[in-house]
Amino acid sequence: MGQTYMDDGNLARQAELASQLHGDYDTLFFEGTWYSTGTLADQASRFATGLTRLGVRPGDRLLVLMANCPQVSITYTAAWRAGAAVTPLIFLVSEDELRHALDDSGAVGVITTAEFLPKVLGAVTGPTSVSFVVSVGVPPDLDETPVPVPVHDFAAVAAAEPGTIVPRAGTDLAALLYTGGTTGRSKGVPLSHSNLAWCGQATDKTSATADLTTHLIPLPLAHAYGLLVLCIGIFKTEPARTILMRWFDPAGWVALAEEHRVQGTALVPSMIGMLLTQPLEKHDLSELTAVASGGSPLPAQVRAEFESRVPAATIYEGYGCTESATIISSTPADAPRPGSVGKPVTGCEVTIQDEHGQQLPPGSDGEICVRSPGVMTGYWNSPDLDSTVLARGWLHTGDIGHFDDDGYLYVVDRKKDLILRGGFNVFPRDVEEALLGHPDIIQAGVIGRPDPRLGEEVVAFVALRPGATVTAEDLVSYARQHLSATKYPRDIRIVPGVPLTSVGKLDRKQLREWLKAELSAGFNPAGDLAQAEAGTLAGRGRRGDGELVSVGEESLVPADLQHRAPLVAVGAADRAGREEVAGASGRAVHCHMGEHLRRGPVHGGERRARDQLPVQPYLQGQVQAAGRRLRQVRQRCRILDGVIGPGLGEGVQRHDPW
Repeated sequence: MGQTYMDDGNLARQAELASQLHGDYDTLFFEGTWYSTGTLADQASRFATGLTRLGVRPGDRLLVLMANCPQVSITYTAAWRAGAAVTPLIFLVSEDELRHALDDSGAVGVITTAEFLPKVLGAVTGPTSVSFVVSVGVPPDLDETPVPVPVHDFAAVAAAEPGTIVPRAGTDLAALLYTGGTTGRSKGVPLSHSNLAWCGQATDKTSATADLTTHLIPLPLAHAYGLLVLCIGIFKTEPARTILMRWFDPAGWVALAEEHRVQGTALVPSMIGMLLTQPLEKHDLSELTAVASGGSPLPAQVRAEFESRVPAATIYEGYGCTESATIISSTPADAPRPGSVGKPVTGCEVTIQDEHGQQLPPGSDGEICVRSPGVMTGYWNSPDLDSTVLARGWLHTGDIGHFDDDGYLYVVDRKKDLILRGGFNVFPRDVEEALLGHPDIIQAGVIGRPDPRLGEEVVAFVALRPGATVTAEDLVSYARQHLSATKYPRDIRIVPGVPLTSVGKLDRKQLREWLKAELSAGFNPAGDLAQAEAGTLAGRGRRGDGELVSVGEESLVPADLQHRAPLVAVGAADRAGREEVAGASGRAVHCHMGEHLRRGPVHGGERRARDQLPVQPYLQGQVQAAGRRLRQVRQRCRILDGVIGPGLGEGVQRHDPW
């Protein structure tokens, strides 16, 4: 079967062949409803015709910014049937980031869900290549509101008659993805039909979840991960069922896993950590045997606790990057090795190279370099970067790692994150792992700062468990006991929350911004100063990280909620940008997220006013705990009340915590 698919080369045709092979059966469960393969295929065929009527032509790009729903996979298949390429973008992006992707990709249309329609319309205001927007659900009052481009209801567009597949070759563009932008502006990664077909086939052959038939999907489908899920499904040899969550909610995940006897799931480490706050032992999760983890390193303590509390399950780590069609290595189902990201998948060649391009032996750290049928041919609109990233015919991932003697790959850290302290290499992940061994630390992020004597000094930002009273000095002493003198951080900042990117990775770029703002202002707090709060307040004038959540009279930093609730569906801003939700204590929880949902306090927001989503009990408890910690911080630091005006770049007068 696989050979037949690869000969065709067109993903739309491959999806059609898969549907014919497995027949019509219930394959997708979403919010109380089952969807059959026949229904999804019919909708994709009709939506493709509708897109063509809107002016979509072969080679055009369609940007997809959607909450999880059946229409995401329908959109992907329909776009390919129409000969177009998809540009998935995670819904947590800011309006500025969305505008950048639209401008850079030259997208002709945007497919979205009603929660994010205001953000989309804001991004397409002004000069744009976008000629239409399609939304799953359109507010009834939209006809009375001036809009920059026509907005069509998804159901109406998908009411067209079924059409045929536009011929496309395997080398034609199928998807234009954008990198996470953790080291700079997001870059476009073009992937062909053949790139993605290989990705799905190779993953299905090697994944520990390949033989399982019931999967729970909480991760965003409008993302590179969603493409991987769809492509894997194309190459499944047995019918499979997917339980889809609109967005991740720890309690909801546990309930669905138990109700549907879920066998496999895919999570990022921050989600696994949040699941540990649930009473897992009280639920029957005996069918759950495989948990795929990726996106960032999985702390050993988190793995050990989850596997001990869900004894039937094993966590399998994998590794990939956008430039490699999301997949490089996968852990063998019959031989997991904790700490490793497995072995290279079939067809993927991986070497560890030094700075001169020489291959290094097992056990030696160097840059992870890759060759495979999934690797891109170059960045979109950035040919100047190709000679470095694709030097000597290898994709240079920018990650540092090594092989062991058995061929298992270990990712040590990002090359650009390496700290050079006094001539010694310090990998931030080593320091973070050591700090996470402290019982009071729930998250840690490590970066380097300039030092006139040593070149760089190690700086650690840590978030504590609720009620913890440990001091920064205590943590420095702990680090000294567990790390060598060349590695342990002399500078540890206790903050309300360590920031994460929109896909749950540690956001070192944001940590560097905090440090940069501090240094540029000549401000050098020590001990338990809430640097996260200072950086957040200073950013309000730039409409950046300054969206606060207030509980009673206390203001909480978004980073604190961000690291605890990425992709969690809770009450948030409606189309007007503000609402009030009753919290567990009866006090009001005000959520204002404006145009920057990614940086907002609660993710999965910007909902329609008619959707009554209660604040999750988990988040309520975390809000209250964060308030207690913030009061402790304020006993040591006088934080100015009121609204801080323009940001540092616009001349804000910094508050003095002393």
